Amino acid sequence: MKTDFLDAARDEFKDAVDYHNAQRPGLGDEFKHEVAAAIVRIKGWPYVWTRASRRARMCRVKRFPYLVVYVPSETEILVVAIMHGHRRPGYWRKRLKGLGP
Repeated sequence: MKTDFLDAARDEFKDAVDYHNAQRPGLGDEFKHEVAAAIVRIKGWPYVWTRASRRARMCRVKRFPYLVVYVPSETEILVVAIMHGHRRPGYWRKRLKGLGP
């Protein structure tokens, strides 16, 4: 199964990695590893994680207060946001409008 990121989600991911590396060298790499592990879990069971909306779901990232928000399909996982779990819930919903039905 293919994984793709919306540009905004890719930017969020990069910003979060940079932020964590600034807090402690190597912490951003640990964060990156945990997000990758969450994506592996998502690919294994794309429809079991918590519904975030009618189309999107979310999976918690271990060790960090982040969630991977994604839209599953038969062939692809589209990552919509790498969201901090304690800030601005739902801000990513507007990103779904450009994705079609």
